[in-house]
Amino acid sequence: NGYLHLGHALSAIDGFETAQRAGGRFLLRIEDIDTARSREEFVAAIFEDLAWLGLTWESPVLRQSQHFTRYRDLAAQLSAMGLLYPCFATRTEIALAAAHNPGACDPDGVPLYSGLHKGLMPREIARRYEHGEAFALRLDMDKALSRAAAMMTGQPLTFIEIGKDGHSETVEAHPERWGDAIIVRKDTPSSYHLAVVADDALQGVTLVTRGRDLLAATGLHRLLQVLLQLPAPQYSHHRLLLGDNGRKLAKSAGDTSLSELRAKGATSHDIRRMLQLD
Repeated sequence: NGYLHLGHALSAIDGFETAQRAGGRFLLRIEDIDTARSREEFVAAIFEDLAWLGLTWESPVLRQSQHFTRYRDLAAQLSAMGLLYPCFATRTEIALAAAHNPGACDPDGVPLYSGLHKGLMPREIARRYEHGEAFALRLDMDKALSRAAAMMTGQPLTFIEIGKDGHSETVEAHPERWGDAIIVRKDTPSSYHLAVVADDALQGVTLVTRGRDLLAATGLHRLLQVLLQLPAPQYSHHRLLLGDNGRKLAKSAGDTSLSELRAKGATSHDIRRMLQLD
């Protein structure tokens, strides 16, 4: 839903070179479940920018918008376990409810869902369905943790983190920090969390490389992997590229894109120097 910037370049190069060192495969995935904001010009620019950086990847490239049926099936499995419930609350209602518990936020800084509408009676849910009210599906975190604990016979929920030196570390996962996370959005049959877990399993991914801003999300992903009995890849969370104001670079903030840098005469070697990779 936007053009790549230096932070994306760091992530792509890190993943590519990690795969090369391990003798593995480098996969590019187009995460376009947000069909309202995803545009083909952005997808074409991703291919152009990454090729300019000297990266190559396998074909065909997986596009998440072509796998909605798979995500629906996995969400149905969670529903069948009694782990998902419909949330009809609007953003305004959620914000007003969260105001009664200031400071309670998930790892992304978003106010934790207060449980508004969580205990709706089946008759009320059916009425809202009948009236066509939009709803998301949330994970009942308490039930999910209990179910996962039983499936793991009491073993702690962990994941393997691979450091830049190649050494591995077992990290305890804390999905409860996300509260009753959204698993299926109102506007699309998945969330980022469900889609990436499904795709990692489908593509046989053994090592996920991504920024440290997604370290906390890995805990939620491990929970979903256990519940859905999907294989657990290892993870490597690289450093973040920060702007002068100390925040991470973001498309939404209008940070300078790779295409703009290229238009100003920058080369792929210049990008590597800017990223302190050379």
